[in-house]
Amino acid sequence: MKSRTTLSLLVIIVLAFSLSACTRSAAAPEETIVLPEAATPDMEMVQAFATQTAVAAELFGEPTPEVTDDPLALPEIGETGEPGAEGTPEDSQPVEGQAEEPTVVVPQPTVETVRPASYTLQKGEFPYCIARRFNVNPADLLSLNGLTVAQSTALRPGLVLNIPQTGVFGAERALLPHPTQYTVQSGDTIYSIACKYGDVDPINIAAVNGLGAPYTLTVGTVLQIP
Repeated sequence: MKSRTTLSLLVIIVLAFSLSACTRSAAAPEETIVLPEAATPDMEMVQAFATQTAVAAELFGEPTPEVTDDPLALPEIGETGEPGAEGTPEDSQPVEGQAEEPTVVVPQPTVETVRPASYTLQKGEFPYCIARRFNVNPADLLSLNGLTVAQSTALRPGLVLNIPQTGVFGAERALLPHPTQYTVQSGDTIYSIACKYGDVDPINIAAVNGLGAPYTLTVGTVLQIP
């Protein structure tokens, strides 16, 4: 009887030690937990982001560009090279206060130029310019008035010319393009200005500029030439 009791106690002690060892063995893994491989940072992505950050800092002059949801995305760059710029070249922007160049608008002449039977030369006129104005043959004009070629270029105010009623000038009558503007110079008259353009009637110059007889001009005045 005594032997059985002793044997039972030994069995209980052995079982108790076995259970204690199992408990310690089960708790051991909690002390040696290893992070899952998925938790390890992607070093290639980190290196790429660092490189692009340095490039952005050099381009934009900023230490760090704004971080977006995409760690590899650079800030939006306009054509001007600045973040978020629209990319419109500066030279295409309209300049404030800059006015467009005005277009010369010359009123139409109010007097139709007709070939008269005679004409009295005014200051600044000469026979050859009269031939252009009235579209007559210069040789016929000189012959009809008994003038030489040398005399046709002389300024002879007050000379009355007989104007041929047949024939044409025979060449381009205009000496300068018009309509246009002309700035009055010293010694100018509406007659001399008309001769500079060739086929312009001085009466029409006076009409479009609101000038009345004796058609006095002021140096520096801008006239409209029809």
